[in-house]
Amino acid sequence: MTDKENLKIKARKLLTNKYLIVILVFAVIYVFASDQSLIKRLQRGKQIRQTEEQLRTTRADTEHALHMMEVLQDTDSLEQFARERYGMHANNEDVYRINE
Repeated sequence: MTDKENLKIKARKLLTNKYLIVILVFAVIYVFASDQSLIKRLQRGKQIRQTEEQLRTTRADTEHALHMMEVLQDTDSLEQFARERYGMHANNEDVYRINE
C-alpha cells in the first residue's frame, strides 16, 4: 500500500467514526444554533460591557450635577455661574467676551 492509500483509509475510518460525528454535531450546535451559543454569549458580554460603561458615565454626570447643586446654593456662586455660563450681566455694566 502506498501512503496515499493509507491516508484515504485513515480518513474514511475517521469520517465514519460515529462518536466523532456526534461530537462534531454537538459542537456545531453549541457554537451556532442554540440559545446559549458561544456567539450569543460573546454578544451579550459585549452588551454588558457597553451598559456598564454607560452606567459609569451616568454616575459621573450625576456626581457632577450634585456637586454643582451644592456649589450653587450660595448666591455669589450662583451669580458667577449665570455670568459665565449664560452671559448674564447687570443693567449698568458692559460685558465683553473673548473666545479663545
